[in-house]
Amino acid sequence: MSVRPFPGRRAVLRGSLAASAALTLPTALGAAPAFARSGRPEARWGVQTGDVTRESGLVWVRSDRPARMIVETSATESFRNPRRWHGPLLGEGTDFTGTTRLRGLPSGEQIHYRVLLADPDDPRRTSEPVTGTFRTVPARRRDGVRFVWSGDLAGQGWGINPDIGGYRIFDTMARLDPDFFLFSGDTVYADGPIAPTATLPDGRIWRNVTTEEKSKVAETLSEFRGTFRYNLLDENLRRFNAQVPSIVQWDDHEVRNNWYPGQRIADTDTRYTEKSVDVLAARARRAFSEYFPMSTLRPGAREGRVYRVLRQGPLLDVFVLDMRTYRNANSPGTETVDPQGILGREQLEWLKRELARSRAVWKVIAADMPIGLVVPDTGEGRKNIEAVAQGDPGAPLGRELQIAELLRFIKHRRITGTVWLTADVHHTSAQHYQPSRAAFGDFEPFWEFVSGPLNAGAFPASALDDTFGPERVFVKAPTASNVSPAEGYQFFGEVDIDGDSGELTVRMREQDGTVLFTKTLRPGLAGQ
Repeated sequence: MSVRPFPGRRAVLRGSLAASAALTLPTALGAAPAFARSGRPEARWGVQTGDVTRESGLVWVRSDRPARMIVETSATESFRNPRRWHGPLLGEGTDFTGTTRLRGLPSGEQIHYRVLLADPDDPRRTSEPVTGTFRTVPARRRDGVRFVWSGDLAGQGWGINPDIGGYRIFDTMARLDPDFFLFSGDTVYADGPIAPTATLPDGRIWRNVTTEEKSKVAETLSEFRGTFRYNLLDENLRRFNAQVPSIVQWDDHEVRNNWYPGQRIADTDTRYTEKSVDVLAARARRAFSEYFPMSTLRPGAREGRVYRVLRQGPLLDVFVLDMRTYRNANSPGTETVDPQGILGREQLEWLKRELARSRAVWKVIAADMPIGLVVPDTGEGRKNIEAVAQGDPGAPLGRELQIAELLRFIKHRRITGTVWLTADVHHTSAQHYQPSRAAFGDFEPFWEFVSGPLNAGAFPASALDDTFGPERVFVKAPTASNVSPAEGYQFFGEVDIDGDSGELTVRMREQDGTVLFTKTLRPGLAGQ
């Protein structure tokens, strides 16, 4: 087994990142910035990096007032002879957020960076630097790849609780020193207000950090922006963001539970004065693009998309799906013809092309919803299906038709090394899909691994649909619904690809890092 060096990163966490971790956030931080005419700009929300490649990376920051973003990089944390990058002017148009792309970086190296914010009227007046680090994608196979994934943050009213140390799961993930974090959707809960307290079943009181924007469902652009700011109040998350790059996708709760294009909110739902989900989704998408650094989605741009492929060296390509933007309306899922499905035709054809041209040993399909677990949509009294599987164990119907088309394509093009990772259902499990058990058998065996939530209510295990022959090899879930994070049931997954053997090992972990289940897959096999 190969051992990767991580030059300087541990020292960085003890040293330069301490400045970011020690930020003191005032109680009014959730509000819009106050425009003080004196003093220097401040980057109170920490820094993030995203969509890192062999020679580039995106660095994100938010200012408390108009400012010019400046990034300096160095091969060492001493920042001798730094390289300087002049970023955008941060202003009201992007809620004072901005992203700078760093290009021409050495592959497979630890990059140390610091962000400064300069007063646009007096460039000599700059903020205190906020520091971070990330590792560029290696060009060599022997370096291996390690990453973590999960989803579902601050859902069902369970927010940042100072009594339990906030979002502690991010510190646990950081200790594994991953190359990146795959954030598998439900990055926020725009439809989930956060109250100051909640009473637990045993009578204990759960306390939340609260903000004005999180006191109601998000409808305006300002409220959506406040929803994305909320999670950054947590120092564990800010510390994690400064150490670990992210690959981010979205699902429904960035907008509204179980939404689909063209949906109208019922008049009986008095929480919303804006009844067009398309209007809400456009505002949410803008806030999403402002608060996460993404290579294919820029703030304010009319064009752009969430789905993309991130090439992580010879061992791994990550195919990020968007199972929300292009889907058809939720229905019982019994259609015998369904060309749009859950991905839309354009995204499906893109995925086929990119899978066929991939030369990576492993192809991780990052889905924001599972394909063999039944996820119902019972809103407004209808018995509709929210994900793919509809509970009929027979031949593919509805959205299953599109997944069957994809699985058939993977088999007939002899594409090896596909692994599905997802979140969404608020428990953790591992499913093995086998054609000999399936009603539809024209595919090669594969695995789907489910993790989450990060800090949200936990729910019982979902039912399986036998159309693609899943066998649940592992599951951990509560027997009750909406179990609070105080009771546990918070999960993430780890993927470790060995540079020597090429083997991919998945470990399903609890919030404290305890390994619940391990599966090692061998490279180059058509199905396993």
